[in-house]
Amino acid sequence: MREANVFPTYRGEMEYVCLGCKARYPIDELHYTCPSCKGVFLLEDTRFSELEKTPGTAWRDIFDLRAATKNPALRGIFRFYELMAPVVGEEDIVYLGEGNTPVTRSSSALERLVGQPMAFKNDGQNPSASFKDRGMACAYSYLRHLVARHDWDNVLTICASTGDTSAAAALYAAYVGEPLTSVVLLPQGKVTAQQLSQPLGSGAKVLEIPGVFDDCMKVVEYLADHYRVALLNSKNAWRILGQESYAFEVAQWYDWDLRGKVIFVPIGNAGNITAIMSGFLKLLRLGIIETLPRIVGVQSEHADPVFRYYAQEAAQRRFEAVKVRPSVAQAAMIGNPVSFPRVAYLAEQYQKLGGAGSFQVVQVSEQRIIESMLLANRHGHIACTQGGECLAGLLKAKELGLMEEGELAVLDATAHALKFAGFQDMYFHDGFGPEFEITPDRKLANVPRLVIDQDEKARLSEDAFTVQAAQNVVGILGLDKK
Repeated sequence: MREANVFPTYRGEMEYVCLGCKARYPIDELHYTCPSCKGVFLLEDTRFSELEKTPGTAWRDIFDLRAATKNPALRGIFRFYELMAPVVGEEDIVYLGEGNTPVTRSSSALERLVGQPMAFKNDGQNPSASFKDRGMACAYSYLRHLVARHDWDNVLTICASTGDTSAAAALYAAYVGEPLTSVVLLPQGKVTAQQLSQPLGSGAKVLEIPGVFDDCMKVVEYLADHYRVALLNSKNAWRILGQESYAFEVAQWYDWDLRGKVIFVPIGNAGNITAIMSGFLKLLRLGIIETLPRIVGVQSEHADPVFRYYAQEAAQRRFEAVKVRPSVAQAAMIGNPVSFPRVAYLAEQYQKLGGAGSFQVVQVSEQRIIESMLLANRHGHIACTQGGECLAGLLKAKELGLMEEGELAVLDATAHALKFAGFQDMYFHDGFGPEFEITPDRKLANVPRLVIDQDEKARLSEDAFTVQAAQNVVGILGLDKK
């Protein structure tokens, strides 16, 4: 098994490629948008054809062998080093336990209710409790590489966030330490207490901006254009590379056979669905997989610019940002996704190779998102509201006739359910304002609570209180005597 611990010798030659004007730039500086046309970048390994000389079956063996490695540099997303950022050295790689998150097949009871075989990939089991750690592990490893190469003595990392990005960025910056300083911009009053606590706990400087995520993003983009800062939103192409590992792990879990698989992905800033498409396309190009899985993007009615784009006739499609409304799928509440040009570019390639139905986008209601989250969690999953959005998307896809009998739906639970516990509580207590358009179902929201007045407890002896409380439990549960 020693071979599993050996760091790869292959080194790529990577370039930024603008999706707008097709200009190319070297990677020895930080670039986020094209200096010529302000288009977004993808990263391309110009030596990728060298990897094609190795048969797909051999790559499968290499990656399967590394699954048993004890080398920290290869234990996480960099198990797939050659496909990701093969320019960083072993000493540059930041590993905090990200990646290798479980794919959990749903219970037979849930599958009967939904009417489809299904599983959740629980990306909330990453270190900061969200999928963003995949991208941060890659972005920070490359940043570490640049810092050493240029001997920079002070680097400010900055991001706009609805919660998950800030938590991941702050955590990885805290681990790397000097010369990095982490700053995060959050939309004031639009982030849960649990999510706000994470960057604060990691020591980041947290600044709240009035408005929504899109307003924070504009400020961050201005700073990145005019000052030397390391931007860590999905405009950072290195982050997209890291998130490709989701696709690699799904393929590996199913022994590289993706026939009959449909991957459901929530769309917010559109970086994740971009990365997942790119990852599967790489695997196909190298012969590691023989079939592309179908991909279904899911958006809430309250933040649905990508759905609206693909709902138009192909010849008349025109992208327009939307004004978002409050959503329980908070991480997806983005009206002008930075990565949309990447989506359009990669979806076209994906459909050419996988067929017209290989990439689709559906729209779901807020009511169905929160209730799908509860449905999943009440059947043993730890899905966040974005995971609920994916389940809602599966239900919508079935209604639209987009699912075939026996197809396995793999749903992306992007964060841990506990990050969104406040929304569950709001549902149980009918605490949503009218702007959410959510009315709790009495059967779902009726959670029995054992209530004994404190004054009454004080009047009772310890034994009498025990009997009184037990009788209350019997009344609620309808227990029979032995």
